Amino acid sequence: MSKTENKIEVVLCPGNVFVDLGLPNAEEKQTKARLFVASNEIIRRQQLFQAAAARRLHVNHPKISALRNYQLQGFSVERLMKFLTALERDVEIVIRHKSRAGKGGRVLVAAA
Repeated sequence: MSKTENKIEVVLCPGNVFVDLGLPNAEEKQTKARLFVASNEIIRRQQLFQAAAARRLHVNHPKISALRNYQLQGFSVERLMKFLTALERDVEIVIRHKSRAGKGGRVLVAAA
């Protein structure tokens, strides 16, 4: 790196980056983002090109492009879960008492 280039500082965020940015519907955005990551990782590992991924997920090419580019609008959590099952993954939803103080529960998504 030359002396004239700017350095970018990266800060790890253990929480929800959408909350940190003050965005509305932060929990839903975080859930969608994690489902996007899981879907894209599976598509990458299976080496599916856009046409093959579109056929597998029963969507058109622009939707695959939006998925690959993490464009959250236009995708519901339910639709993203259907993508994962079409990619031969089980999706589990577990409901339990909240584990932390504060108001309301939260939605957690973890890829296994």
